[in-house]
Amino acid sequence: MKTPRLSLLTLAAAALLGRPAAHADVRLPALISDNMVLQQEVPANVWGWADPQEKVTVKLGAKTATATADVAGKWSVKLAELAPGVAGDMTISGKNTLTVKNVAVGEVWVCSGQSNMEFVVKGAKEAEAEIKTADRPEIRMFTVARTYKLEPQEDCAGKWEVCTPETVGHFSAVGYFFGRRLADDLKQPIGLIHSSVGGTPAQAWTPTEVLAGDPDFQGFIQAWDNAVKNYPAAKVEYDKALEKWKADAEAAKAANQPAPKAPPIPRGGDAVGSPGGLYNGMIAPLIPYTIRGATWYQGEANAGNAKQYRKLFPAMIISWREKWGIPEFPFLFVQLANYMAKTEQPVESNWAELRDAQLATLDLKNTGMAVAIDVGEEKDIHPKNKQEVGRRLALNALATVYYREVEYASPRPLDAQIEDNKLRVTMRNAEGMKTTDGAAPKGFAIAGEDRKFHWAKAELSDDHIVLSCPEVPKPVAVRYAWANNPDVNLVNGAGLPVSPFRSDDWSPAPVAPK
Repeated sequence: MKTPRLSLLTLAAAALLGRPAAHADVRLPALISDNMVLQQEVPANVWGWADPQEKVTVKLGAKTATATADVAGKWSVKLAELAPGVAGDMTISGKNTLTVKNVAVGEVWVCSGQSNMEFVVKGAKEAEAEIKTADRPEIRMFTVARTYKLEPQEDCAGKWEVCTPETVGHFSAVGYFFGRRLADDLKQPIGLIHSSVGGTPAQAWTPTEVLAGDPDFQGFIQAWDNAVKNYPAAKVEYDKALEKWKADAEAAKAANQPAPKAPPIPRGGDAVGSPGGLYNGMIAPLIPYTIRGATWYQGEANAGNAKQYRKLFPAMIISWREKWGIPEFPFLFVQLANYMAKTEQPVESNWAELRDAQLATLDLKNTGMAVAIDVGEEKDIHPKNKQEVGRRLALNALATVYYREVEYASPRPLDAQIEDNKLRVTMRNAEGMKTTDGAAPKGFAIAGEDRKFHWAKAELSDDHIVLSCPEVPKPVAVRYAWANNPDVNLVNGAGLPVSPFRSDDWSPAPVAPK
């Protein structure tokens, strides 16, 4: 009797859902592979595919768990009470037996965002020395291959690598420096799952149904629907423009001239640029994996619509927590660094507004923010000092997740009160507040009812800042570091910079997070 073949319909359905078509062999997702790290303290999920109703047994050291595959061939088990350290090999047995080698147990974090999270160690400050000393077998790194999808996927491409001088150079710099500090303090294995794509907005990382279900996000859905509808005509025009560009580029080369800019590829022909496309391809496959929390460095691509980001960013965080089924897992993010030319007078700033939206996200429980207003570069949107960014994220984790006694939070405003012709701003997390250069605090501006901001004289008094300006006899609002690249010098006793902030809601009107 011949073995029946899988129908084309079955294969197509499996491909659409992002899972392998079921067959007799037990199979595993990319994340369940050699050198992986399982989360300690809580039951850690191990999953895969097999024949429907096939019994699968997972064994790691003295821990054994058994499951039966469902009608779709999916199975999963939980390994509980795992002790941190290198656990050895894990076997998964059904009709066949697989061995996952060099499994460790420790702390697992997802590292996601756009290009400043994608930025690799070999591009960071003092990269040569950092790489040379990166023989850290307790750190394991997994980079998710770039994938846009229209539907949530069940697997991804990538592999776990043990941290060595040969492997660390192409891993996320912020992720590595964050994980290295955790490993140093916790003395446990650290698993880092890196999933980021440069130039991408938060809506690409948010589940499509979350965007579709909120009137404030309908513009994302409508714009994509229009792109898909218009793609055939746009593709015809693109092909014509591409042929012309090729000819122009050849002519420029022959004339020893710079090549002209290539025409942009139209959206709508595949999943690239789709709302939720990166969530579907690069976050959904991770969700069965048991994690401690997530770190995030993104926002540049949403600068210009901070009002919307005030709602979108918390909505994304909430959706990840709900999808993972880990309520309120720690979510730590980086506030946008300083960038672009400095300005002599107080100005409006899209980047400042985006930073303010990020600051507002701290109202969401179990979030933390690393302020980076002092580590940016005027002419490079990708500052090289990723060591300090990773360290500040790690301080958040060490203090709020692992209960280490370290100062982790940058100063931020508690309230502002009018005192005659002055404003008194009371700060939290401000113990030992001082300036880095011994001069008076810089970067403060105040305004009256006319809403015109002027630089203010700032005087420190413990955790208070007293502001005044002759041009503003009746101040009603204050802004600090309100520019793309502000000139600032104020830190707390731990050297953590004061977060940019404002007391007004004049531009734009804020939207409260859910």
